[in-house]
Amino acid sequence: MSKIIGITDGRLYENYAHWVAGDDNIELVRLGYRYDNLSELSRCDGLFMTGGEDVHPRFYNKPEYVTQFKLNDFDERRDGFELELLARWRDSIIPLLGVCRGLQIVNVFLGGTLIPDLPAFGKFNHSKKNGEPRYHKVLVDTNSELFTTMQIESGMFTSMHHQSIDHIARELVTNAVTIDGVIEGVEWINPKDKPRILLVQWHPEVMKDSASPLTKRIRDRFVKNMEDY
Repeated sequence: MSKIIGITDGRLYENYAHWVAGDDNIELVRLGYRYDNLSELSRCDGLFMTGGEDVHPRFYNKPEYVTQFKLNDFDERRDGFELELLARWRDSIIPLLGVCRGLQIVNVFLGGTLIPDLPAFGKFNHSKKNGEPRYHKVLVDTNSELFTTMQIESGMFTSMHHQSIDHIARELVTNAVTIDGVIEGVEWINPKDKPRILLVQWHPEVMKDSASPLTKRIRDRFVKNMEDY
């Protein structure tokens, strides 16, 4: 029987859709405010929160960041839709995969906050360079579920973001960081009786080496989580 993945609508949707569907018999449901289809989550076996615009700071009680850091890349209708989607997901048991913005909005949903601009907070520039993803080294906690999934302690990861997690939500714990301390992955502190999650800041869907554990094992684990739930 084929699996059904709900995947959030947004920029470069086709990149995410192609990567997560792979060659498996998977049906994708495009979830977004343009389709007014929150209810379709109920027929999905997994939820994939994709990248895209910044999460508006008002959703983590920092509206002053907009003018302070000259932020303008928002879609508040998307934010509102996806926060409601996560509320419905939390009442389910289906696995969740979050990439970049996907990780960030889950952290916000669970009560965490974001760094609005990494260079302004004294971090390296993690956004695109000359229109292409940057690559930087990420360290993985060997005691984490993420390490169990990928079986690597470090690697060169794709990066296309100027925001990141600031205060991590109380239910989450960091499992991967860059050398300048930017959070690149999080997981449940206590996963008992909670849906399975995979939340990463990097972009596995655009890595040049499709066989790399940084991309292949992330997708494979998400699919396996759907089969197991």
